[in-house]
Amino acid sequence: MNNTAPIGFFDSGVGGTSIWKEVVQLLPNENSIYLADSRNAPYGEKSPNEIIALSRKNTEKLIEMGAKLIVVACNTATTNAIDFLRSSYPVPFIGIEPALKPAATNSIGKSIGILATKGTLSSELFAKTSGLYASNIHIIEVVGEGLVKLIEEGKKDSSEMETLLRNLLAPMLKAEIDYLVLGCSHYPYLTPKLKEILPESVKIIDSGEAVARQTKRILEKFDLFNISGQVSKHKLFSNSNSEVLANLVGEALNPSIEVSYLEF
Repeated sequence: MNNTAPIGFFDSGVGGTSIWKEVVQLLPNENSIYLADSRNAPYGEKSPNEIIALSRKNTEKLIEMGAKLIVVACNTATTNAIDFLRSSYPVPFIGIEPALKPAATNSIGKSIGILATKGTLSSELFAKTSGLYASNIHIIEVVGEGLVKLIEEGKKDSSEMETLLRNLLAPMLKAEIDYLVLGCSHYPYLTPKLKEILPESVKIIDSGEAVARQTKRILEKFDLFNISGQVSKHKLFSNSNSEVLANLVGEALNPSIEVSYLEF
């Protein structure tokens, strides 16, 4: 494997760029390719077989484009397809799942909220993680129906988004949670809105930093660090409207970032 080969990322749209940003920040020498499968967003409302098929399609495209490692920057795809991907393809995979363990471990009131997709909350992997780390914790699970759609439409700061979030968070506020776990890679983009609605005492956590650290560990394990000294390049593709993707990653502010449309 060529060490200068890019790290590959895929998500059911633009949300996984929240993960991509953490990895790029921690590993500035690495090249990257990102696939935003916005045409099929959200994955969280699809069946496990559909999610596996889409994950397979994205994986094969990234391998075709030369990815040396693949970050499944989507909670739903990870919880439903990561085992299949690891057993089917030769590249290392890094998944993302809700940060239940730190929330459950550190919660003082033993009441935490998790905002995620239906596909993540109903998965076997999520049930296993909950059983391991949160058996003595009151978890308020809320399906964030409609959130991904609004983010994909570039409406993360809209009044429509605020109204939807207030409705979704109502049961968590009633339960007096002290941690909110963001169980979808789109949701970190809603953190400013969430902080406006939730009490200051509620800590909001996602998986971005943990995924970046794990990516670094895997690169080290397989001796895949890019040590060429060349300026890193980042190519991000959308199979729908690439404008929202470009706005989120700041294409205009960074000449090393290219965002474009791609059929996949």
